[in-house]
Amino acid sequence: MDVANELLYAFRILLAALLGGVIGWERQRSDSDAGIRTYMATSMGACAFSLISTHGGGDPTRIAAQVVSGIGFIGAGVIFKEKAGIAGLTTAATLWATAAVGMAAAFGMYVLAVLSSLLLLGTLLLPYVPGWRKLTGKSVKRISDTPAAKATRD
Repeated sequence: MDVANELLYAFRILLAALLGGVIGWERQRSDSDAGIRTYMATSMGACAFSLISTHGGGDPTRIAAQVVSGIGFIGAGVIFKEKAGIAGLTTAATLWATAAVGMAAAFGMYVLAVLSSLLLLGTLLLPYVPGWRKLTGKSVKRISDTPAAKATRD
């Protein structure tokens, strides 16, 4: 592999890390169990696997399919049932979508990667928009507000 391709791949993985980190920053700020490091790792991992699959000369769609199902499995691990309902769905969904951001960066779809991460970030920030509670009838609920989380802090 030549230096130009190596630098292009390095740019792509750096972009994936940056975009994943921005999404993770919001989740960490919202006191989610998954934060900056988790989202950066998800985006970078998806990017790296995609880059490896394209460089190897094989069928990149096979690796892409495995990344999608693998991240889905990890996302399922962050979903848990509470007495009041289910928690972790947003984290699971955004981890899964952040893998797509990394894959888009890997395949050189820079506009798609940036736009996807901005849309994800905007989606996560919706509950903080004035009038959101009135519009949806729901308030922002943080995991740290649950009885189990309060008990571990005490």
